Amino acid sequence: MSRAAPMELSAGPRPGSVGAWVVAARPATLTAAIVPVAVGTACAYAAAGFAAGPALAALLGAMLIQIGTNFANDLYDYESGADDSGRQGPTRAAQAGLLTPAALRAGMIAVFAAAVATGAYLVWVAGWPIVVIGLASIAAGIAYTGGPYPLGYHGLGDVFVLGFFGFVAVCGTTFVQLGEVSDLSAWLAVPVGCIATAILVVNNLRDRDTDARTGKRTLAVRLGATAVRVEYSALVLAAYAVPVGLVVDGYSSWALLPVLTAPLGLSQTMVMWRRSDGPTLNACLKRTAMLLLLFGVLLSVGIAVGRP
Repeated sequence: MSRAAPMELSAGPRPGSVGAWVVAARPATLTAAIVPVAVGTACAYAAAGFAAGPALAALLGAMLIQIGTNFANDLYDYESGADDSGRQGPTRAAQAGLLTPAALRAGMIAVFAAAVATGAYLVWVAGWPIVVIGLASIAAGIAYTGGPYPLGYHGLGDVFVLGFFGFVAVCGTTFVQLGEVSDLSAWLAVPVGCIATAILVVNNLRDRDTDARTGKRTLAVRLGATAVRVEYSALVLAAYAVPVGLVVDGYSSWALLPVLTAPLGLSQTMVMWRRSDGPTLNACLKRTAMLLLLFGVLLSVGIAVGRP
Protein backbone atom coordinates (compact mmCIF):
# COMPACT_ATOMS: atom_id res chain seq x y z
CA MET A 1 0.00 0.00 0.00
CA SER A 2 1.40 3.37 -1.01
CA ARG A 3 1.98 6.09 1.54
CA ALA A 4 2.33 9.84 1.13
CA ALA A 5 5.88 11.09 1.23
CA PRO A 6 6.84 12.82 4.51
CA MET A 7 7.54 16.07 2.72
CA GLU A 8 3.84 16.32 1.84
CA LEU A 9 3.03 16.74 5.52
CA SER A 10 5.26 19.76 6.06
CA ALA A 11 2.84 22.28 4.57
CA GLY A 12 -0.23 20.83 6.30
CA PRO A 13 -1.36 20.20 9.88
CA ARG A 14 0.80 18.21 12.27
CA PRO A 15 -0.09 14.54 12.77
CA GLY A 16 -2.56 14.12 15.62
CA SER A 17 -3.32 17.85 15.85
CA VAL A 18 -6.72 19.56 15.84
CA GLY A 19 -6.01 20.50 12.23
CA ALA A 20 -5.59 16.81 11.37
CA TRP A 21 -9.05 16.09 12.78
CA VAL A 22 -10.48 18.98 10.78
CA VAL A 23 -9.02 17.43 7.63
CA ALA A 24 -10.65 14.10 8.50
CA ALA A 25 -13.99 15.78 9.26
CA ARG A 26 -14.07 17.35 5.77
CA PRO A 27 -15.95 20.57 6.65
CA ALA A 28 -16.75 21.26 2.99
CA THR A 29 -19.03 18.20 2.94
CA LEU A 30 -21.21 19.48 5.75
CA THR A 31 -23.42 21.35 3.28
CA ALA A 32 -24.81 17.91 2.39
CA ALA A 33 -25.91 17.57 6.02
CA ILE A 34 -27.15 21.14 6.53
CA VAL A 35 -29.21 21.61 3.36
CA PRO A 36 -31.62 18.67 3.87
CA VAL A 37 -32.39 19.87 7.39
CA ALA A 38 -33.00 23.42 6.15
CA VAL A 39 -35.36 22.20 3.43
CA GLY A 40 -37.16 19.80 5.77
CA THR A 41 -37.59 22.60 8.30
CA ALA A 42 -38.99 24.89 5.61
CA CYS A 43 -41.54 22.18 4.80
CA ALA A 44 -42.52 22.00 8.48
CA TYR A 45 -42.83 25.80 8.58
CA ALA A 46 -45.00 25.76 5.45
CA ALA A 47 -47.35 23.39 7.29
CA ALA A 48 -47.37 25.66 10.37
CA GLY A 49 -45.44 23.06 12.34
CA PHE A 50 -41.98 24.60 12.83
CA ALA A 51 -40.36 23.53 16.11
CA ALA A 52 -36.98 25.07 16.93
CA GLY A 53 -35.76 22.40 19.37
CA PRO A 54 -36.28 19.39 17.09
CA ALA A 55 -34.98 21.37 14.11
CA LEU A 56 -31.72 22.21 15.88
CA ALA A 57 -31.35 18.65 17.17
CA ALA A 58 -31.91 17.30 13.67
CA LEU A 59 -29.23 19.67 12.37
CA LEU A 60 -26.72 18.62 15.03
CA GLY A 61 -27.48 14.95 14.52
CA ALA A 62 -27.13 15.22 10.74
CA MET A 63 -23.77 16.97 11.04
CA LEU A 64 -22.47 14.39 13.52
CA ILE A 65 -23.53 11.51 11.29
CA GLN A 66 -21.84 13.21 8.33
CA ILE A 67 -18.60 13.66 10.26
CA GLY A 68 -18.73 10.10 11.57
CA THR A 69 -19.28 8.84 8.03
CA ASN A 70 -16.30 10.87 6.84
CA PHE A 71 -14.11 9.33 9.56
CA ALA A 72 -15.34 5.86 8.55
CA ASN A 73 -14.69 6.58 4.88
CA ASP A 74 -11.17 7.80 5.60
CA LEU A 75 -10.45 4.76 7.78
CA TYR A 76 -11.88 2.01 5.59
CA ASP A 77 -10.62 3.42 2.29
CA TYR A 78 -7.14 3.47 3.83
CA GLU A 79 -7.40 -0.07 5.16
CA SER A 80 -8.68 -1.40 1.84
CA GLY A 81 -5.95 0.38 -0.13
CA ALA A 82 -8.43 2.54 -2.07
CA ASP A 83 -6.66 5.72 -0.88
CA ASP A 84 -3.13 5.63 -2.25
CA SER A 85 -0.56 8.20 -3.30
CA GLY A 86 -2.06 8.31 -6.80
CA ARG A 87 -5.44 9.73 -5.78
CA GLN A 88 -6.23 13.20 -7.10
CA GLY A 89 -8.68 14.38 -4.46
CA PRO A 90 -8.23 16.31 -1.22
CA THR A 91 -5.95 15.00 1.53
CA ARG A 92 -7.13 11.98 3.49
CA ALA A 93 -5.96 11.89 7.10
CA ALA A 94 -4.98 8.21 7.38
CA GLN A 95 -3.36 7.98 3.94
CA ALA A 96 -1.35 11.17 4.60
CA GLY A 97 -0.22 9.98 8.04
CA LEU A 98 -2.10 12.70 9.89
CA LEU A 99 -4.14 10.28 12.02
CA THR A 100 -3.62 6.63 12.81
CA PRO A 101 -6.33 4.10 11.94
CA ALA A 102 -6.84 3.47 15.66
CA ALA A 103 -7.40 7.18 16.30
CA LEU A 104 -9.86 7.43 13.41
CA ARG A 105 -11.77 4.39 14.63
CA ALA A 106 -12.02 5.89 18.12
CA GLY A 107 -13.11 9.23 16.66
CA MET A 108 -15.74 7.54 14.52
CA ILE A 109 -17.19 5.72 17.52
CA ALA A 110 -17.20 8.89 19.65
CA VAL A 111 -18.95 10.97 17.00
CA PHE A 112 -21.57 8.34 16.28
CA ALA A 113 -22.15 8.00 20.04
CA ALA A 114 -22.76 11.77 20.20
CA ALA A 115 -25.23 11.40 17.32
CA VAL A 116 -27.07 8.68 19.28
CA ALA A 117 -27.24 10.98 22.32
CA THR A 118 -28.72 13.73 20.16
CA GLY A 119 -31.13 11.24 18.68
CA ALA A 120 -32.38 10.29 22.15
CA TYR A 121 -33.98 13.73 22.43
CA LEU A 122 -35.60 13.33 19.01
CA VAL A 123 -36.93 9.91 20.02
CA TRP A 124 -38.52 11.56 23.07
CA VAL A 125 -40.07 14.20 20.78
CA ALA A 126 -41.11 12.10 17.79
CA GLY A 127 -41.14 8.47 18.91
CA TRP A 128 -39.71 5.14 17.78
CA PRO A 129 -39.41 5.91 14.03
CA ILE A 130 -36.39 8.07 14.92
CA VAL A 131 -34.65 5.01 16.35
CA VAL A 132 -34.99 3.32 12.97
CA ILE A 133 -33.88 6.42 11.05
CA GLY A 134 -30.90 7.08 13.30
CA LEU A 135 -29.59 3.53 13.47
CA ALA A 136 -30.09 3.04 9.72
CA SER A 137 -28.20 6.27 8.99
CA ILE A 138 -25.25 5.28 11.19
CA ALA A 139 -25.19 1.74 9.80
CA ALA A 140 -25.24 3.08 6.24
CA GLY A 141 -22.45 5.57 7.07
CA ILE A 142 -20.24 2.69 8.18
CA ALA A 143 -21.36 0.29 5.45
CA TYR A 144 -20.63 2.85 2.73
CA THR A 145 -16.94 1.86 2.77
CA GLY A 146 -16.74 -0.70 5.61
CA GLY A 147 -18.11 -4.07 6.52
CA PRO A 148 -18.37 -7.26 4.47
CA TYR A 149 -20.16 -5.59 1.55
CA PRO A 150 -19.14 -1.90 1.27
CA LEU A 151 -21.88 -0.07 -0.59
CA GLY A 152 -19.55 2.38 -2.31
CA TYR A 153 -17.35 -0.46 -3.58
CA HIS A 154 -20.25 -2.18 -5.34
CA GLY A 155 -21.81 0.70 -7.22
CA LEU A 156 -24.47 1.42 -4.58
CA GLY A 157 -23.09 4.72 -3.31
CA ASP A 158 -25.33 6.79 -5.56
CA VAL A 159 -28.48 5.08 -4.27
CA PHE A 160 -27.23 5.49 -0.69
CA VAL A 161 -26.68 9.24 -1.09
CA LEU A 162 -29.98 9.82 -2.89
CA GLY A 163 -31.90 7.92 -0.24
CA PHE A 164 -30.23 9.16 2.93
CA PHE A 165 -29.26 12.72 2.00
CA GLY A 166 -32.54 13.20 0.18
CA PHE A 167 -35.54 11.29 1.46
CA VAL A 168 -34.36 10.22 4.92
CA ALA A 169 -32.84 13.58 5.88
CA VAL A 170 -35.48 15.92 4.43
CA CYS A 171 -38.53 13.84 5.36
CA GLY A 172 -37.04 12.91 8.74
CA THR A 173 -36.49 16.58 9.60
CA THR A 174 -40.09 17.38 8.72
CA PHE A 175 -41.31 14.37 10.70
CA VAL A 176 -39.62 15.37 13.97
CA GLN A 177 -41.40 18.73 13.78
CA LEU A 178 -44.78 17.84 12.30
CA GLY A 179 -45.16 14.27 13.49
CA GLU A 180 -45.72 13.19 9.89
CA VAL A 181 -44.06 13.29 6.48
CA SER A 182 -45.75 15.90 4.31
CA ASP A 183 -46.21 15.49 0.57
CA LEU A 184 -44.16 18.65 0.09
CA SER A 185 -41.17 17.22 1.98
CA ALA A 186 -41.30 14.03 -0.09
CA TRP A 187 -41.19 16.05 -3.31
CA LEU A 188 -38.43 18.38 -2.13
CA ALA A 189 -36.29 15.46 -1.04
CA VAL A 190 -35.82 14.78 -4.75
CA PRO A 191 -33.78 17.88 -5.74
CA VAL A 192 -31.78 17.80 -2.50
CA GLY A 193 -30.91 14.14 -2.98
CA CYS A 194 -30.18 14.62 -6.67
CA ILE A 195 -27.64 17.40 -6.22
CA ALA A 196 -26.03 15.61 -3.25
CA THR A 197 -25.66 12.55 -5.49
CA ALA A 198 -24.21 14.74 -8.25
CA ILE A 199 -21.38 15.66 -5.85
CA LEU A 200 -20.57 11.97 -5.49
CA VAL A 201 -20.69 11.50 -9.26
CA VAL A 202 -17.98 14.14 -9.75
CA ASN A 203 -15.87 12.44 -7.08
CA ASN A 204 -16.26 9.03 -8.70
CA LEU A 205 -15.48 10.30 -12.20
CA ARG A 206 -12.30 11.92 -10.90
CA ASP A 207 -11.24 8.75 -9.07
CA ARG A 208 -12.34 6.28 -11.77
CA ASP A 209 -8.84 5.09 -12.70
CA THR A 210 -7.54 4.71 -9.15
CA ASP A 211 -10.78 3.09 -8.00
CA ALA A 212 -10.58 0.55 -10.83
CA ARG A 213 -6.99 -0.24 -9.90
CA THR A 214 -7.87 -0.86 -6.24
CA GLY A 215 -11.08 -2.81 -6.84
CA LYS A 216 -13.54 -0.08 -5.87
CA ARG A 217 -16.29 -0.64 -8.44
CA THR A 218 -18.29 2.58 -8.37
CA LEU A 219 -20.77 3.30 -11.16
CA ALA A 220 -18.04 5.31 -12.89
CA VAL A 221 -15.91 2.15 -12.97
CA ARG A 222 -18.76 -0.20 -13.86
CA LEU A 223 -20.50 1.91 -16.50
CA GLY A 224 -17.79 4.26 -17.74
CA ALA A 225 -17.27 8.00 -17.94
CA THR A 226 -19.99 8.73 -20.48
CA ALA A 227 -22.68 7.01 -18.42
CA VAL A 228 -21.91 8.96 -15.25
CA ARG A 229 -21.79 12.20 -17.20
CA VAL A 230 -25.31 11.40 -18.36
CA GLU A 231 -26.18 10.61 -14.74
CA TYR A 232 -24.83 13.97 -13.55
CA SER A 233 -26.82 15.80 -16.24
CA ALA A 234 -30.01 13.93 -15.37
CA LEU A 235 -29.60 14.60 -11.65
CA VAL A 236 -29.16 18.33 -12.18
CA LEU A 237 -32.10 18.46 -14.61
CA ALA A 238 -34.34 16.56 -12.18
CA ALA A 239 -33.42 18.98 -9.40
CA TYR A 240 -34.69 21.97 -11.38
CA ALA A 241 -37.76 20.13 -12.65
CA VAL A 242 -39.22 19.73 -9.15
CA PRO A 243 -39.71 23.43 -8.21
CA VAL A 244 -41.01 24.12 -11.71
CA GLY A 245 -43.46 21.24 -11.30
CA LEU A 246 -44.60 22.56 -7.93
CA VAL A 247 -45.44 25.95 -9.41
CA VAL A 248 -47.23 24.39 -12.36
CA ASP A 249 -49.24 22.39 -9.83
CA GLY A 250 -50.32 25.58 -8.10
CA TYR A 251 -47.67 26.29 -5.48
CA SER A 252 -46.47 29.88 -5.02
CA SER A 253 -44.02 31.17 -7.63
CA TRP A 254 -41.60 31.74 -4.75
CA ALA A 255 -40.71 28.07 -5.17
CA LEU A 256 -38.90 29.06 -8.38
CA LEU A 257 -36.16 30.87 -6.44
CA PRO A 258 -33.70 27.94 -6.87
CA VAL A 259 -33.88 28.40 -10.64
CA LEU A 260 -31.60 31.42 -10.10
CA THR A 261 -28.78 28.91 -9.65
CA ALA A 262 -29.35 27.36 -13.10
CA PRO A 263 -26.31 29.08 -14.67
CA LEU A 264 -24.08 27.42 -12.08
CA GLY A 265 -25.74 24.05 -12.65
CA LEU A 266 -25.38 24.39 -16.42
CA SER A 267 -21.75 25.49 -16.25
CA GLN A 268 -20.76 22.52 -14.08
CA THR A 269 -22.63 20.13 -16.35
CA MET A 270 -20.60 21.47 -19.27
CA VAL A 271 -17.40 21.02 -17.28
CA MET A 272 -18.32 17.40 -16.61
CA TRP A 273 -18.73 16.75 -20.33
CA ARG A 274 -15.63 18.60 -21.47
CA ARG A 275 -12.97 17.80 -18.90
CA SER A 276 -11.75 14.80 -16.92
CA ASP A 277 -8.50 15.94 -15.28
CA GLY A 278 -8.21 15.87 -11.51
CA PRO A 279 -7.76 19.60 -10.76
CA THR A 280 -10.73 20.58 -12.94
CA LEU A 281 -12.97 17.94 -11.39
CA ASN A 282 -11.85 18.97 -7.89
CA ALA A 283 -13.04 22.48 -8.71
CA CYS A 284 -16.26 21.07 -10.20
CA LEU A 285 -16.85 19.08 -7.02
CA LYS A 286 -16.53 22.22 -4.89
CA ARG A 287 -18.86 24.15 -7.19
CA THR A 288 -21.41 21.34 -7.19
CA ALA A 289 -21.33 21.44 -3.39
CA MET A 290 -21.85 25.21 -3.65
CA LEU A 291 -24.75 24.55 -6.01
CA LEU A 292 -26.34 22.31 -3.38
CA LEU A 293 -25.94 25.01 -0.73
CA LEU A 294 -27.31 27.86 -2.87
CA PHE A 295 -30.13 25.75 -4.31
CA GLY A 296 -31.08 24.52 -0.83
CA VAL A 297 -31.05 27.96 0.75
CA LEU A 298 -33.15 29.49 -2.03
CA LEU A 299 -35.54 26.54 -2.00
CA SER A 300 -35.97 26.82 1.77
CA VAL A 301 -36.63 30.57 1.54
CA GLY A 302 -39.03 30.13 -1.36
CA ILE A 303 -41.04 27.44 0.41
CA ALA A 304 -41.16 29.39 3.68
CA VAL A 305 -42.13 32.73 2.10
CA GLY A 306 -44.58 31.19 -0.33
CA ARG A 307 -46.47 29.01 2.16
CA PRO A 308 -50.27 29.14 1.75
